[in-house]
Amino acid sequence: LMSNSNRTLIVWFDGGCPLCAREISIMRKLDWFNKVDFVDVLSTDECPIQRDELLARFHSQSLDGPLLSGAAAFALLWRSLPLLRPIGELARIPVVLRALESLYLRFLVIRPKLQSIITIRERQG
Repeated sequence: LMSNSNRTLIVWFDGGCPLCAREISIMRKLDWFNKVDFVDVLSTDECPIQRDELLARFHSQSLDGPLLSGAAAFALLWRSLPLLRPIGELARIPVVLRALESLYLRFLVIRPKLQSIITIRERQG
């Protein structure tokens, strides 16, 4: 998967989710040094775990580390992006990471509704 020798992180995302695609587009722009290999789960056969598990939660993995999901995966990504690195470093504090995970779990509950709103707006626009 790691085509570019600069890359130190793999991020798996749901390319079929308009919300996720938008967010990844922003993250790509913030990846100033091309450290991240963004992989659309729907367009690859190389998945470290079951595809439905990858689609259910956000996942990332550094070259030398374990597969992370949820807030921990976001924090790992943020630490690779210069602009977001301070937030990623803050997330190393267990209470901060727990708070972020709690917010992420709440987001997962409303994600289908947000996706449908975005899809409707894109069709209208």
